[in-house]
Amino acid sequence: MQYTGLQQQISRNNRYSILLMIAFPTVLLGMFYVFFFFADKDNHNADFLGALPFVLIGVSIWFLIAWLGNAAMIRLATGAKPLERKENKRVYNLVENLCIQQGMTMPAIYVIEDDSLNAFASGLSPKNYSVTLSRGIVNKLEDDELEGVIAHELTHIRNKDTRLLIISIIFVGIFSFLAEMALRSLRFSGGKKKDGGYIILIAIAVSAVCYLISIFLRFGVSRSREYLADAGAAEMTKKPYALASALRKVDADPLIEAVTRSDVAQLFIDNPKTEKKSFFSSLFDTHPPIQKRIELLEQFV
Repeated sequence: MQYTGLQQQISRNNRYSILLMIAFPTVLLGMFYVFFFFADKDNHNADFLGALPFVLIGVSIWFLIAWLGNAAMIRLATGAKPLERKENKRVYNLVENLCIQQGMTMPAIYVIEDDSLNAFASGLSPKNYSVTLSRGIVNKLEDDELEGVIAHELTHIRNKDTRLLIISIIFVGIFSFLAEMALRSLRFSGGKKKDGGYIILIAIAVSAVCYLISIFLRFGVSRSREYLADAGAAEMTKKPYALASALRKVDADPLIEAVTRSDVAQLFIDNPKTEKKSFFSSLFDTHPPIQKRIELLEQFV
């Protein structure tokens, strides 16, 4: 994988981010318009225009809070804590050396107190970029292997994968909230036929949109990002075999018990949840099979 491929991924991710910023409000407003059309065909335009300011204000507040608080939310969802330099100079030295080599601003470093092996990068700008490592991956990998994992996460930052992933998490969260509210309204409708019919339409519409948007975001945040991050790590360290070895160890024990949300799970180098998957569900994975990633890395040798 050549450096030009990585640069193309940066440009592609920037385009995806812009498209998602445009597509989200468009789909959301379209969904509300369809609801008002079925709810009151004679006055749906007036109803929609009357509700429009409240919808825009509500979504803007949600997005602003999520945008500003994403780092704290992710730390809360993963149980990550700051890793102090005096606590582990080895990790700091590895991160610093790679950042100096690449001319990158050094990200903050966090640790998850879990004996399993996993890691992820997050952040929207150089001011809040971070790399998070599990205690297990720090303790159980050799220096070359840990360097490969860190280089993989730094490539995600350099490619702006982290920004795209966080935007997708925020958007899916809003649709999930709307779907949950619609379903709760359905349960508490009290059997009123007319109102219940409208609520059912809302629940179905919101759930369908949420599902479709989730698929769109999963494919927009393509599985190719992991292959490119692996290639970027091989390019940074010149040791593809070390990352391949690290991925083997990660694959043997990726479970992070604190991680229960699927949206946060997509940030990690490997899915930190141990759930059995059917053939159909595996088609929508955000991560490619780790064995295939290892095979591709071994071709660099």
